[in-house]
Amino acid sequence: MPAPIRLRELIRTIRTARTQAEEREMIQKECAAIRSSFREEDNTYRCRNVAKLLYMHMLGYPAHFGQLECLKLIASQKFTDKRIGYLGAMLLLDERQDVHLLMTNCIKNDLNHSTQYVQGLALCTLGCMGSSEMCRDLAGEVEKLLKTSNSYLRKKAALCAVHVIRKVPELMEMFLPATKNLLGEKNHGVLHTSVVLLTEMCERSPDMLSHFRKLVPQLVRILKNLIMSGYSPEHDVSGISDPFLQVRILRLLRILGKGDDDSSEAMNDILAQVATNTETSKNVGNAILYETVLTIMDIKSESGLRVLAINILGRFLLNNDKNIRYVALTSLLKTVQTDHNAVQRHRSTIVDCLKDLDVSIKRRAMELSFALVNGNNIRGMMKELLYFLDSCDPEFKADCASGIFLAAENYVRDDSVPNLIQLITNSLEMHAYTVQRLYKALLDDISQQPLVQVASWCIGEYGDLLVSGQCEEEEPIQVTEDEVLDVLEGLLVSNLSTPVTRGYSLTAIMKLSTRFTSVNRIKKVVSIYGSSIDVELQQRAVEYNALFKKYDHMRPALLERMPIMEKTATNGPAEIVQTNGETESTILDTKHPPSITQPSNQANDLLVLLGGNDVVPVIQTSIPTKPASAGGELLDLLGDLSITGGSTPTPAPTVPTSQPPFLLDGLTSQPLFNDIAAGIPSMTAYNKNGLKIEFTFERSNPNPNIAVITIHATNSTEVDMTEFTFQLQLLSPSSNVVPALNQGSVTQVIRVLNPQKQQLRMRIKLTYSHKGSPVQDLAEVNNFPPQSWQ
Repeated sequence: MPAPIRLRELIRTIRTARTQAEEREMIQKECAAIRSSFREEDNTYRCRNVAKLLYMHMLGYPAHFGQLECLKLIASQKFTDKRIGYLGAMLLLDERQDVHLLMTNCIKNDLNHSTQYVQGLALCTLGCMGSSEMCRDLAGEVEKLLKTSNSYLRKKAALCAVHVIRKVPELMEMFLPATKNLLGEKNHGVLHTSVVLLTEMCERSPDMLSHFRKLVPQLVRILKNLIMSGYSPEHDVSGISDPFLQVRILRLLRILGKGDDDSSEAMNDILAQVATNTETSKNVGNAILYETVLTIMDIKSESGLRVLAINILGRFLLNNDKNIRYVALTSLLKTVQTDHNAVQRHRSTIVDCLKDLDVSIKRRAMELSFALVNGNNIRGMMKELLYFLDSCDPEFKADCASGIFLAAENYVRDDSVPNLIQLITNSLEMHAYTVQRLYKALLDDISQQPLVQVASWCIGEYGDLLVSGQCEEEEPIQVTEDEVLDVLEGLLVSNLSTPVTRGYSLTAIMKLSTRFTSVNRIKKVVSIYGSSIDVELQQRAVEYNALFKKYDHMRPALLERMPIMEKTATNGPAEIVQTNGETESTILDTKHPPSITQPSNQANDLLVLLGGNDVVPVIQTSIPTKPASAGGELLDLLGDLSITGGSTPTPAPTVPTSQPPFLLDGLTSQPLFNDIAAGIPSMTAYNKNGLKIEFTFERSNPNPNIAVITIHATNSTEVDMTEFTFQLQLLSPSSNVVPALNQGSVTQVIRVLNPQKQQLRMRIKLTYSHKGSPVQDLAEVNNFPPQSWQ
């Protein structure tokens, strides 16, 4: 049989093929010749044929029929045969095929061979395709080679040990003693592979991670030597000493320092040195800086070091290499949540990346730009993003528009509804015209939810004007009460209505119970929504039902029209302020219950909302011509349903009023109360079931308009009253137990600002447990001494 052609001749022949079919024909012809040679057991040319077969395998043609020939070459005593045999085994065999198990004994013999190159071939093959069974059988030999003095074998054994650990993690402890000694090696190849082995062990075992943290100083020293060493032609790459080893050490330091204060502290200095001393003109330096940045961000580094890392990423954004810019944007996107202010400094550079031609950079820059949006820069950022939206590719428009809407929702305050309500309320002569126009708008279109909310509020407030046809500005329309209620009920069931709009509608219907005669129909509507799936709507309905059933005598006063609302000027509110020795700012709730008006000439301005946890405003109106109405008190809508809960929300918002100064502002060393208060007699506010509530009065020194009321609760029965609550929801009482037999008292302080000298009235609620039974009681206090409010 003639000698087969050489590998070089085969390569040259295949390259002359002009078409794929011609190349395929050449390959098939040569494969047939190789098969014939294998069948004839031609040992002379077996090595040459397997080499040609590997080249065909690299071209994508099947070469599985040469697997057994590779095993025969491995068993050969010639180094050239072993080299091709091991190479063929790594390319043609894997652990899914049982044939590879036949190699185990050959590899074991070669690991103990006298020639280091044969041992190296065996280590490479085991580290490349060794199965878990092979790794268990040969781990002992690999561990022995890790301890040898031969650097060539130690680096290959370390990489083979990495593969063994991946296949059989429980063998990790076998390599622990040898691994510790590898870091003392001066050979950079051994150092590199030992760091790879350490990294693998730390990633796979928390115990190993804790054990190797004590090696941080040694790793820091190795990295420092690399930075400070002079030029070494053996390891220099573009002017940097062994960048591959530096990157590996930085990656290992990142794993060791994550979540550990001591390790992070030990590596802070060296990370700063690497970040400041590494040359950035070449890609090699940028790779090291990138790993340094990732390490700084993952460990518990100092704040100044984190700023330095982000500044490095900021410099990356100015690099001409698109890959570096993309990497920088991706890294900044990961760190923007933890170091928002530092990333903000590079906002202009990030926004410039929106103009990049590369679509990947554009997308990352867009995502990072939205992450940087806050209340301070939203105007400028939205301007840039809107310009980007106008000029970007179609694939970006949906995400960009969605991000702009989300930012607007989070940072742009939509106060159009309360502003319009304020304008309508303050235009007294336009109420009939406004409610008629808004009613017509509701009949035409209910898709514009803010307009629907304003219309619902106006119909609730001025529905009687709509039905009576008092509009003078245009021809009045004839509307019946049922038609108005039909429109509002339609809003409650419409799919276009938001939960907020439904709340407006339900409250409007409730207000109309004092303006219309169709009270029974309104009761039915309100009761239906007492079991609504919407919790907010359900709560309102339950409260309004309670108003119908338990407090019907107060309903006309509670649902009167809202007074004129001033947005910037103080509207004369009296305030009940908590006094606990702390100067906290007082915020009046701008959400109002259904239309509540108190005439200014009616001596009943100060009453209490029950069940609230916040400072309770006592609202006064400044309309002097409003006739007095009986029972125009500001009372709790649901006193006995919300004993300890928060204040009851309502849907119709008003425009916030300016707040009076906090009552304790400006107090220094002056006495808190004035001696003239001694002339105000005390009074008994409540005396029932053995519980007596007394009010004593004092005047504040800086402001004589402030009356300080101290509540004293005493118990004349034989049993303590526990869980005592004086439901004004101001400062908590001094105790929640009222001692029996008048042996002590519970005190609570109220501060009342009443600059217009209106007569004080108060509605209180008491809850306590007496003799094992809970007790609740409501009382009205309207006999305040004139000196307390004049």
